[in-house]
Amino acid sequence: MKEFLSNSYLFGANAPFIEELYEAYLDNPRSVPEQWREYFDKLQLVSAGGNGGRDVAQAPIVEAFAQRAKAGAARPAPAVAGFDRKQVSVLQLIAEYRFRGVLVADIDPLKRHERPRIPELEPAYYDLTDSDMDTVFNTGSFVGPEQASLREIIRAVQETYCGTLGVEYMYLSSRVEKRWIQERLEPVRSKPSYSADIKRHILERLTAAEGLERFLHTRYVGQKRFSLEGGETMIPVLDNLLQRAGEAGVQELVLGMAHRGRLNVLVNTLGKMPKDLFSEFEGQHDDALLAGDVKYHQGFSSDINTPGGPMHLTLAFNPSHLEIVNPVVEGSVRARQHRRKDRKGEQVLPVLIHGDASVAGQGVVMETLNLSQTRGYGTGGTVHIVLNNQIGFTTSDPRDSRSSLYCTDVVKMIEAPILHVNGDDPETAVMAIEIALDYRTQFKKDVVVDLVCFRKLGHNEQDEPMVTQPLMYKIINVHPGTRKLYADKLLAQGVIGAEDADKMAAGYRQALDAGTHTNKTILSNFKPPFAVDWSKYKNTKWNENDDTTLPLAELQMLADKLTTIPANFKIHPRVEKIIADRRLMGQG
Repeated sequence: MKEFLSNSYLFGANAPFIEELYEAYLDNPRSVPEQWREYFDKLQLVSAGGNGGRDVAQAPIVEAFAQRAKAGAARPAPAVAGFDRKQVSVLQLIAEYRFRGVLVADIDPLKRHERPRIPELEPAYYDLTDSDMDTVFNTGSFVGPEQASLREIIRAVQETYCGTLGVEYMYLSSRVEKRWIQERLEPVRSKPSYSADIKRHILERLTAAEGLERFLHTRYVGQKRFSLEGGETMIPVLDNLLQRAGEAGVQELVLGMAHRGRLNVLVNTLGKMPKDLFSEFEGQHDDALLAGDVKYHQGFSSDINTPGGPMHLTLAFNPSHLEIVNPVVEGSVRARQHRRKDRKGEQVLPVLIHGDASVAGQGVVMETLNLSQTRGYGTGGTVHIVLNNQIGFTTSDPRDSRSSLYCTDVVKMIEAPILHVNGDDPETAVMAIEIALDYRTQFKKDVVVDLVCFRKLGHNEQDEPMVTQPLMYKIINVHPGTRKLYADKLLAQGVIGAEDADKMAAGYRQALDAGTHTNKTILSNFKPPFAVDWSKYKNTKWNENDDTTLPLAELQMLADKLTTIPANFKIHPRVEKIIADRRLMGQG
């Protein structure tokens, strides 16, 4: 029996393969070997009650496998011989890349560690040799040609799942959701194909992100700003998210984030005037209400133009307590959806930006996730972006900061897919946020983009990281910067000329010197239909005495209205007594 269990395809680590093989059968019965096809045909009859209907439920199949195993009907793997046996091995190899390819994906721009060797991703693990490389096999459920050589199949799965985008999604219960993700990734092998105009726009946004940080670094030396340097790709990612969300019908977007990169987002995404930010650096505050808080805690709102029409943006105020803004954003979004009667969450979108240390370390993250699909608090899914600079204050080794493999593992509790992307590949990062938004739009669930980048400076601009992390910062100090790498790539492709990148930087610097908008999509005179007039609360002297009394008759009228039970409404006797007591109290 032990020998049977160790050899059988039906047990142990091969369970994911059986599921993948069955999915391939459902898509195309002829894509699996004859022995498996005959067996799955029988299972179809069992699960459909013998009427010949095609089964899609997994539970009857699992039970049928269990019963067959108990009856000793399963044959050891060696019974599958020759080409059919190799065909099964190829399908299992594809399945393993979908499950484990992320483990060797090229997602770290610093390349501090060698990527691990995963035996299950090697052909030899399945007794596939060099002599099999040019043999043509069925590709099963892999989205692409139905048949290909083993060499081409390996190249396809490696490019799809082991490049600068690593995706975790095979733990999802929904076969429909898994198939949707495969259909987005596998045909393009996880690589976007953008036009020259879009590529130049991505470079322009990277230039804005880098340009603001360099300007502040030289003009306000030593002042805290919690620089975005090393994670500049977040700005083109957010830009694409806003435009695509507007195209999908989103009319309001509420953003929650902590201090890292917040000033950059305020200026380059939400359109805060640079001159207003500079005034705050210089200690000048036009709004007395905000004078007591630091500039990287303050909220902001604006309106932008998108392909789908105007969109109202709100950046929630944020305290120093990391991640505590998450439930605030979700509550704000739920209220806005209620006001709009947006029951499906199609008009108002929540976006949360996390740090890698805080998303793994703060309990409020898990608590908020746990509310995401509840009837009373759900918002139709949140787009999460993790600004993963691979260090929390001074801790850069995950063995000292968490017990999970990835900082994002907590989101697996709600079966949210995770897209890990290399921050030095801006195009793939932009594609990742497109997939994430489309997934949220389609399935109304949370989704995560883990933007793996680095932190160029210290925790704040007064820290010297070479003291606490000398090895990490030895690598960072020679990194040319994401904008430089991308500009060189576009120059090599002929997308930009030799001087274009420098002209972009000079143009952005001129805008900063003038203190004008750096985001061309900002709408200055648009008034959102659900806007709230806050002007009466601004610059108010809150310590002045005020008469807050109300006439007794008005209070009694309000009490009567509050305790009036609608006609034909059956109320619980205990509640009825409480309301009656309140009515008597209101009457005096």
